[in-house]
Amino acid sequence: MKQLLILSGKGGTGKTTIASAFISLGRLRAYADCDVDAPNLHLVMKQDAEPARKDFFGLDKAVIDQSQCIKCDICRQNCRFNAIKADEGYRVDYYACEGCSVCEFVCPQGAISMEPAVVGELMLYAGQDTIFSTAQLKMGSGNSGLLVTEVKKQIKDGDIAADLAIIDGSPGIGCPVIASITGVDMVLIVAEPSISGISDMERIIKTGENFQVKMAVCINKYDTNQNNTEKIETFCSEKGIPLLGKIPFDSQAIWATNSGRSITDIDCRAGHAAKDIFERTMGILFD
Repeated sequence: MKQLLILSGKGGTGKTTIASAFISLGRLRAYADCDVDAPNLHLVMKQDAEPARKDFFGLDKAVIDQSQCIKCDICRQNCRFNAIKADEGYRVDYYACEGCSVCEFVCPQGAISMEPAVVGELMLYAGQDTIFSTAQLKMGSGNSGLLVTEVKKQIKDGDIAADLAIIDGSPGIGCPVIASITGVDMVLIVAEPSISGISDMERIIKTGENFQVKMAVCINKYDTNQNNTEKIETFCSEKGIPLLGKIPFDSQAIWATNSGRSITDIDCRAGHAAKDIFERTMGILFD
């Protein structure tokens, strides 16, 4: 099964819009949403049944046994993250605790233990002929890269015979993006013709180069700033990165998204452009 990852250097570029269009165009049976901080692919790729849910455990967090605590204050004094609070008895602030276990080490009563903490929830929609893997990271939690890895693993472990899986990645260049890129066959970068869009596109391309993976670019809402569109075209030409197409700003695309539909589910200019980009992408991916 080949994996096509769709990325953008920043949020709001149209990454999920393109991902949902590709899934619809290819009638794909395997796809994933690895934007675990704010997953939204499920809003367009609606499912008939509830997903199978599974807690995802990250680093251990400190827990204080109130029955053994003698309120000596040693743990609080030694916590460099100020995670131990002395209001209404000693307790650990879940969001401040970094799991370093210093408090457990210094506690004279053995009242503190390190216990697995739920940092997110894995979800798997598995039908007779489709599989959709996604997850939601718990607010304030880390380990997003590990959670992304598990999302991708659910696709690989699924009992679906599919030639291609589409992965909707996270914006930016952080841990979830690194985990998303690892092991994929190609990355399609969705860029927008704005100053921040160009800068972030360059950053994600530089990140992708470290993985020696096939990369290509498409420009969304290209006609909102022709000068910046030309800058993206020049950059891609100089770097030798295929520019697979340009999608115009289309109010019909906004209507489709707000209606929970893909831009290729309706007759619109953006949908037609996405279809051309899809065909060129498949030509590179399966070359």
